[in-house]
Amino acid sequence: MDRSGPQKTRSLGGYIDVDKYRYVYFVFFLTLYVLILCSNGTIICLIWIHRNLHEPMYIFIAALSLNSLLFSTATYPKLIVDVLSHRQSISHTGCMLQFFVFYSLGGSDFLLLSAMAYDRYVSICKPLRYATTMRTTNVIIFLTLAWFLPTFQIALATFINAKQKMCRFVLGGIFCNNSVKKLQCVRSQTLVVYGMFIFVNVGFLPILFILFTYVKIFLAIYCRCNGSWEKAVETCLPHLMVLICFSCLAASDVIMDQMDSDVPKIVHLIIILQILAYSPLLNPIIYGAKMKEIWKHIKLGKGHSPWQ
Repeated sequence: MDRSGPQKTRSLGGYIDVDKYRYVYFVFFLTLYVLILCSNGTIICLIWIHRNLHEPMYIFIAALSLNSLLFSTATYPKLIVDVLSHRQSISHTGCMLQFFVFYSLGGSDFLLLSAMAYDRYVSICKPLRYATTMRTTNVIIFLTLAWFLPTFQIALATFINAKQKMCRFVLGGIFCNNSVKKLQCVRSQTLVVYGMFIFVNVGFLPILFILFTYVKIFLAIYCRCNGSWEKAVETCLPHLMVLICFSCLAASDVIMDQMDSDVPKIVHLIIILQILAYSPLLNPIIYGAKMKEIWKHIKLGKGHSPWQ
């Protein structure tokens, strides 16, 4: 079988009435995409322009926003074209690309959240070591690891998936994630084991590390009783909110993969739409509204540029 040519039919009609509400869905998805581009683009630009936001915490936030832009660009344009088309389809190569982008950026988000948790831990619990621990070189190392570790691992999983023989060509979803495994004639045990390895490596362990880090932070603040509680809540609460929401969506994707036939279509659709819209829109809203320095620049709409 020519792996570059086959088309998978995307069963949008199984979830939404594309023919009846074609232009409603077009406007809906286009509006979501524009909002994601504008909100995340605003966060990135603010952090890039203003010198007082050139700190590790804000750099990691900008990296999360960049991931949201990349993920949305890999899914929304094709989805928007599909709702206007009478036949929704995607090439095998395009489907594997969506699969790769979705899971590599998802793993990257967890590692970026881990780096942010560590940054807050050093800032609050070991402030005298902060300047040396979170220097520019270390921040670059954290960013590199957060982007390239999941990329290499998911690239191998994508390659193995692409080589599997397919017996079905109707994709049960509106974009390519773990649902592509349902198309394979035989589910590879190698993929199952390797998938669990990736899940533990870039999902479960980072979550444990983040929770452990924040427990240490709140215990340290509780013992001090010196008024640092407000500062900790201001900087840590947005990260925890994003972590909880993102973890719930990741868990939903895993559960749907294991219980696909038992999940009602409307529940399946809601979860998929949340994955598409919730995290890319939620991150800039939480960080823009809850992080004092970012919110200040959003309200003012101006500030000191590094070129001034």
